[in-house]
Amino acid sequence: RRGLPRVAGGEPWPPAGLAPAARAATAGAPDAEGAVAAPVEASVDTPRPVEAPTLPETPVAASVVPAVPTAAVTPSGVPLSQPLPFTRTVWEGAAARTRPASRVEPQRIGPFTKLQWAGAVVVGGAGLLFAAALAVALVRFLLSTPWGMDFLAVYPGEYHLPEGAPVGFPAWLGWQHFFNVFLMVLIIRTGLQVRTEKRPSVFWSPRSNNRRKISLNLWFHQSLDILWLVNGVIFVVLLFLTGQWMRIVPTSWEVFPNAVSAGLQYVSLDWPTENGWVNYNALQQLAYFVTVFLAAPLAAITGVRMSGVWPKNATGLNKAYPVEWARAVHFPVMLYFVAFIAVHVFLVFATGALRNLNHMYAAQGSTDPNAYADNWTGFWFFAASLVVIAAAWITARPLVLAPIARLFGKVSGR
Repeated sequence: RRGLPRVAGGEPWPPAGLAPAARAATAGAPDAEGAVAAPVEASVDTPRPVEAPTLPETPVAASVVPAVPTAAVTPSGVPLSQPLPFTRTVWEGAAARTRPASRVEPQRIGPFTKLQWAGAVVVGGAGLLFAAALAVALVRFLLSTPWGMDFLAVYPGEYHLPEGAPVGFPAWLGWQHFFNVFLMVLIIRTGLQVRTEKRPSVFWSPRSNNRRKISLNLWFHQSLDILWLVNGVIFVVLLFLTGQWMRIVPTSWEVFPNAVSAGLQYVSLDWPTENGWVNYNALQQLAYFVTVFLAAPLAAITGVRMSGVWPKNATGLNKAYPVEWARAVHFPVMLYFVAFIAVHVFLVFATGALRNLNHMYAAQGSTDPNAYADNWTGFWFFAASLVVIAAAWITARPLVLAPIARLFGKVSGR
């Protein structure tokens, strides 16, 4: 019986003609003829050449001693006592196994890692640029057709205001504009802080109810909301008392086709050239109307529902207006305000920065659209307002807010 070769490419082992040597007789055991075998040392299963047994000439009682085989070798001359030349493939046990170092999981921001976010921004930005270029080319082609030129001639992007509509911006409107921006920036900041904070470090409670505690950030956010609502009420009252409402409230159905016309002109990069001191284009008018008379009331109504002012025990009222509805609307309204501010600021600087800043911050303007185009008064007022907003942003910390909050309630660390 032969097995596997002992060397690569060799013959099966053992070679032909080799066989295991017979086991040595047990010491002291009689053989077939009654002789007692002497103890000998012999290798078990040691192969040796098969030889014919040599019988003694005269039968004597002697020990039967097998022939001592020579050191067995393979056909290639490698002694069988040497280790096998094959690479070991047997598992050596758990103690001998080396485990690879565990990979460090990359930090994630939301569902993606930083590298994935960077790739998404690059790919998404390239896609948006391509889509924007395609939209600009398509709209420019559309407006160059006879239909497009006729449409712009009939609906230039603005319509005439009613008789008696005021011209220009009074000083109070400029101050209201600054104060509204100041409050909105801080409201958005504190709103995001309230939304993301997990363990508040400072709490505020009213003097009448020490058991009702809210975080100091939430108190600051709600206090800013109250000031913003007061400012908004004053703004709306003055709008209707001075007739300025006609500038931001649509007074004709022509506002909609003119808004489409203004939007097409913005997309084509051939922007409307109206004079904001006299009249807004229809798209601006709709945007201001939605912001003042729709988005602001929605923010106020949903904010009151989530605040402590809302009655907790009004079962029927709470069932008719669940707090989940308020939360689902309040945050998207805040995102709308962020988008509106970003687009508004961009268009102010892109359509004549000095002239527009003079209108809003210095109350200076003229029926001539090119007037005050080189006047820097409004710009310096705007720069000063940014310094005030930045200072309020930096100082709005618990160290500064806590003494103010103590004037209206109790401040504690838990």
